[in-house]
Amino acid sequence: MSNILHVFVLKSVLLHPWSALASLLLLIFVTKWCFFTYTTRNKHFPPSPSKLPVIGNLHQIGLLPHRSLHSMAQRYGPIMLLRLGKVPTLVVSSADVAREIMKTHDIIFSNRPDSKIHRRLLYDYKDLSLAPYGEYWRQMRGICMLQLLSMKRVQSFRVIREEETQLMLKKIEESCECSSPVDLSEVIASLTNDIVCRVAFGRKYSEGEGGKKFKKLLEEFGELLGVFNVGDFIPWLGWLNYVTGLEARVEKVFREFDDFLDGIVDEHMEKKVGTIEDQKNFVDVLLEIQKDSKSGDSVGRDGIKAIILDMFAAGTDTTYTALEWAMTELLRHQEVMKLLQNEIRKIIGSKPNISEVDLEKMHYLKAVIKESFRLHPPVPLLIPRESTEDVKVQGYDILAKTRVIINAWAIGRDPKYWEEPQEFRPERFLSSSIDFKGQDFQLIPFGAGRRGCPGTSFANATIELALASLLHKFEWAVPSEGRGTILNVTEYPGITVRRKFPLVVVATPRSL
Repeated sequence: MSNILHVFVLKSVLLHPWSALASLLLLIFVTKWCFFTYTTRNKHFPPSPSKLPVIGNLHQIGLLPHRSLHSMAQRYGPIMLLRLGKVPTLVVSSADVAREIMKTHDIIFSNRPDSKIHRRLLYDYKDLSLAPYGEYWRQMRGICMLQLLSMKRVQSFRVIREEETQLMLKKIEESCECSSPVDLSEVIASLTNDIVCRVAFGRKYSEGEGGKKFKKLLEEFGELLGVFNVGDFIPWLGWLNYVTGLEARVEKVFREFDDFLDGIVDEHMEKKVGTIEDQKNFVDVLLEIQKDSKSGDSVGRDGIKAIILDMFAAGTDTTYTALEWAMTELLRHQEVMKLLQNEIRKIIGSKPNISEVDLEKMHYLKAVIKESFRLHPPVPLLIPRESTEDVKVQGYDILAKTRVIINAWAIGRDPKYWEEPQEFRPERFLSSSIDFKGQDFQLIPFGAGRRGCPGTSFANATIELALASLLHKFEWAVPSEGRGTILNVTEYPGITVRRKFPLVVVATPRSL
């Protein structure tokens, strides 16, 4: 009987190949559907909007996903399940659910989803921020937390931050002498780039033609980290990246950055003398760790390059974006700016410059920065996580391999936690202990838990000093021409959400 069946199937395939193929595909589909239905029959999933075939809910994600997801959450609730292509995606829009994800079940949600583009740009995940959760990630996090971004190391870069801040103020003064408006967006971007370059490499790469090329390369790298890759969600459409040129673009940026970083590493390896501890940059520290490692492979050459790329991706764009939004809100709320300037100038007195020691006394400054983070988290949708096993969240069943998107932008505007959430009111933090260090889930611009950003202290130190210095040295105003555009808070999409229009303003040096 078995032989007769085999012969019948073989004859069907030979005589009617297309019918046989269609039948086979139908059989596979029915089998998978039945298996999925059986395994999820008694599951209680979060609410979901209706889906389209193949693309699922992808059509409902607009150019500014944090806003479209927030609108959907208003209808379906603070925890909802989407289907982005083939990827089940949990969207979290409340502090209570975020706490459960990043604290109660932190280990289960400590993995990162895979992406072909990220894998290529970051040396097969030899970095920290997007590396899969596991032993390598734990080693890299230990290195970053203890060796690169410890409080002692951050403080050792104080001189660099203060020097670069003074150079920024000098550039603005030169624009004032020429009676030219100041492109504050450009000035702030240069500041953050120069600080991170000196901290990472020991010198800047911002001058001349090479500086322009490096800046352009950084911009492209950041754009590619945030680009939508259809192959991640609908794998059989991955070939479109070759047609659109995305694949070639990724390869070009990777090769150019790889050549640049190889030159940096070689340059540091050829140093003939040791470096004083307080003057070591990130490459020095990583090479020293590599040299001292007994096995020699705890951090390899690709690992060094990937970690440095992490520092640029996390340390330049996010810091620049945070400063740009803070100055935007102060220009839109002149009364808040005046209160902050009064605090700064009272504490500084007749001293010409601000030191980081002075910042500890500036409580209103800290409140302004927190309020800016609340309304404008630099990465409004925190870097996605992925569940490693089935788990219950808020009573709902979440399956393994579910992508998790936490909408920090929506959480910061939730009326359940914030009075008048759309208003810029720094005073709300003067009598509150809420901070952005990852313990208070109402305010999580840097994330929380194991996958929280290890560079929070480094970024905050730059933001506080730069913002206080700008307001100490200058009076700021918006030119009447183009006032509407400059005060416009329209956003430009990307992994970090910046202003759509550059912040071009009028600066007047203050008489000391």
